[in-house]
Amino acid sequence: MKKRVKVVAAVIENEKNEILCALRSTSMLIPNKWEFPGGKVEEGESLQEALEREICEELHCEIKAYEIMNEHVHEYDTFIIHLICLRAELISGTPVATEHDQLIWLPRKNLSSLVWAPADIPAVEDLMKENQVWK
Repeated sequence: MKKRVKVVAAVIENEKNEILCALRSTSMLIPNKWEFPGGKVEEGESLQEALEREICEELHCEIKAYEIMNEHVHEYDTFIIHLICLRAELISGTPVATEHDQLIWLPRKNLSSLVWAPADIPAVEDLMKENQVWK
């Protein structure tokens, strides 16, 4: 039986309407793929608490996590991920890539130019649809 992992990810949008994207390092599972930053939900944590903690640990900045914008279960070869993407706002600090190889801010319309981790693709597609709706 494959291990199931519950993960939260931050969809952080800046004042220029760009989304923060993180490149998984070569030492991570699913290396060299882009993702929304985040991490595992620990026992007793709300989704928002888990995401705020993970972003503080990984990116050395403070966010405020809000509502779920996408939820998806994806089966990889060795595990199953339940990925929950939350809208989030940068409160203080500048995101720093401590575990990722690179961080970039991209307009929604350009999100498809990156090679995403498969579990993140549904959230990317939803974000790009929102862009089309709001224009």
